This record gives sequence, structure tokens and C-alpha cells, in this order.
Amino acid sequence: MPTRTARTAWNGTLQDGSGQVELSSSKAGTYEVSFPKRAADEAGGSTSPEELIAAAHSACFAMQLSADIAEAGGTPESLEVSADVSLGPDQNGGFKLTGIALKVRGEVSGLDAAGFEKAAQAAKAGCPVSKALTGVEITLDAALD
Repeated sequence: MPTRTARTAWNGTLQDGSGQVELSSSKAGTYEVSFPKRAADEAGGSTSPEELIAAAHSACFAMQLSADIAEAGGTPESLEVSADVSLGPDQNGGFKLTGIALKVRGEVSGLDAAGFEKAAQAAKAGCPVSKALTGVEITLDAALD
């Protein structure tokens, strides 16, 4: 299996500095990062590690769920997945991820609501990104459209 690479160039202090995150493997783009924008309610055109984790988790979960639906005998017509990744203070100092909320709405043939929920729970447990983030509470809201 392949290894994927991203690179960050950072200049300055935490509060006054900024950087650029490059998606090196895919060459899909370079994105601005800064701590003040990371900690603010509005991102102001910058991304953050939490947003990048949310993107990775939502994509991974969608792929895993499509496989788990098929394994359960269903056919995924469409899946809409969002991941909300929260950052907060760590009681030991600094910051930590305080939770991840996955939400999926799906159009699936061949599975009822209970079968879809079972497949979604399996995807939450089986997705490689979920496995990597076991130190963070991950919640799931799954429903058919």
C-alpha cells in the first residue's frame, strides 16, 4: 500500500507566525495555516490540522461505509458524510482534540434503517482513520434519507 505525504513550511512564533501546508503526494494544493485562525471561530481562509483530519475522516468513513453496505447486501446510491473535529484545552497543558462527530445521510437500496445503522457502526469502527484516532471520542449520527 502507498505512503502519502504532506509538507508544512512554517515561519515565526506560534502567535505571530504562519505557514503553508502542501498536499505533496497528490499535488492537489497548498493551504495557509496560522494558530490565531486555528483557534478562532472563523477560519478566515486558512485551514487547520482539525479541518484536515475532518476531511480525512469523512472520506475514509464514506469509503468504508460503502464497502460495509455492500457486504451487508445493500447498494449505496449516495452517501453524504460530515466530520466535525473539535479542539480544546488539555488539562495537562496545551490543546487536544476533544471530539469527532460523524454524520451520515444515505440513499441505500437493499437495507432498512437498522441495517444501515449497523453498517455505519461497523464503518466507524473499521475505517483506518477511526482506528488511528482511538484517543478521541467519536460519535455517529447515521440515518437513511
